[in-house]
Amino acid sequence: MSLLNQLFNRGVFGAKCKTSLTLAISRMKLLQNKRDLHLKLMRQEIAQFLLAGQEPIARIRVEHVIREQNIWAAYEILELFSEFVLARVPILEGQKDCPPEMREAVASIIFAAPRCSDVPDLLQIKNLFTAKYGKEFVAAASELRPDSSVNRAIIEKLSISAPSGEAKLKVLKEIAREYNLEWDSSNTEAEFTKTHEDLLGGSKQLCSGAALPESPTKQVSQSSPSNGAPLPMVNDNKQVTQHFQASSLVSNMPLLGSNEIEQSPKDCDIGVATDTRREKASRPSDVLERAQAAIAAADRAAAAARAAAELANVEFGSLKLVVKSS
Repeated sequence: MSLLNQLFNRGVFGAKCKTSLTLAISRMKLLQNKRDLHLKLMRQEIAQFLLAGQEPIARIRVEHVIREQNIWAAYEILELFSEFVLARVPILEGQKDCPPEMREAVASIIFAAPRCSDVPDLLQIKNLFTAKYGKEFVAAASELRPDSSVNRAIIEKLSISAPSGEAKLKVLKEIAREYNLEWDSSNTEAEFTKTHEDLLGGSKQLCSGAALPESPTKQVSQSSPSNGAPLPMVNDNKQVTQHFQASSLVSNMPLLGSNEIEQSPKDCDIGVATDTRREKASRPSDVLERAQAAIAAADRAAAAARAAAELANVEFGSLKLVVKSS
């Protein structure tokens, strides 16, 4: 039974592989003819753009031309590989492993199958090779492992990377020669060789003449050492420095009298640490004076209240005497 199953599987593999390969070859030939006509129209449009002086549009359209040309060339190579495998299907059926002389053709078809959506028959061929040679063999070709044996030209033609500036310039010059155009390619060459700045990462150049301003906290910390001697402020504008010192002193002072708040700029230049100690020294006397003034005001208010009460009593008593006498 096992021998019959092997013979049956071989027959099924051979029949399906021949059918899929035949359909893939026919489809790729048809697609090549369509792409050939499409490429001629695209090259003609680019020639018109160059003639009209619209080089930016021509530089964009030439990328589509290069991509179509690469796919056309990849189909041509795949068509040759498919014909080669189709002629040797009986050899593939009789051997368990892939023959060394056919590894490049088989691996290239496996690699190109998911990248050529216009030829779904290649996916059927890939599935047949997966069932026969195993997933590791197919994964090596799909992932381009060192032992994959995939054709180098197939890898380059089916690459999704953008074409280089040299390749685009070469195709533009070919189109200009094909349509006998007197085209000056100096502007396009300069555009292709120019390095563009990566705007997503922001500007990486700093203005050499611009200096970052110092923070106010840093200026305050540099104003005075621990012994109370004033230090010169690191600033070219002395008026701004004096104004900042005066504002910092006023903001840290408690609510004092008008004579204490109004200070001249010369008084503010003596340093932050010295003024801080003077301020701390004057605080207890100020509090005591305020307390004494509040006590005196309370005493005067109490005396005035007592006097008003006595006056009210005297007036009320005199009123009673007048009433009784009448």
